[in-house]
Amino acid sequence: MHETRDDLESLQTLLDRSAALGGAHLRSIITEQRRLSAVDLVDRLVGMRLLALATVTADGRPLVGPVDGIFYRGAFYFGSSPESVRFRHIRRRPQVSATHLPGEELAVTVHGRAVPIDVADENQAGFRRALLDIYVPRYGPEWEDFLGGGPCYARIDAERMFTFHMDHP
Repeated sequence: MHETRDDLESLQTLLDRSAALGGAHLRSIITEQRRLSAVDLVDRLVGMRLLALATVTADGRPLVGPVDGIFYRGAFYFGSSPESVRFRHIRRRPQVSATHLPGEELAVTVHGRAVPIDVADENQAGFRRALLDIYVPRYGPEWEDFLGGGPCYARIDAERMFTFHMDHP
C-alpha cells in the first residue's frame, strides 16, 4: 500500500461524494453494504490490475481497450505507447472512463481526466519504484530499460469513482 492517510481521506471523500451523486438505479445496485471503503479498495488493488479504458474520438465516439492499471496514492495510472491512438486521443480530449472488473464480485469504475506524467521526473520517483516492483519480477531487469524509452504513463484524476463488491454472486 502506497497511500498516505491524506490519500485515504481524499479517496474516501471521492467515493462518498460519487455514491451520493449516483442515480437511483445505480444506488439500488451499489448499496451501502456493497460499497468498499477507501482502505478496503486500496487493499484489493495491489499490483497490476487490468482496466478497460475508454477514450473519446474526435467525433465523440468512445473507444475502449485494455490497459495495465496501477492503483497508486489513491488514483489509477496506466501506460501505453506514445504513438498509440489512446494517447493521441488523450492529448486532445483527456476525458476518460475506466473499469476494473475481474468478475461479477468486484467492480471499480472511475470517470475523470487523464493527466500524462513523466516517470523520469523526480516527483514521480515513488510511482516509478512501484512500477519496477511490479514489472521487474515479472519480466526481468531489462524491463527497467524498457521503461526508460518505452511507454507513456498517465494518471486518472477522478471526478467520480464507484466501487461494487459482493462476497458471493
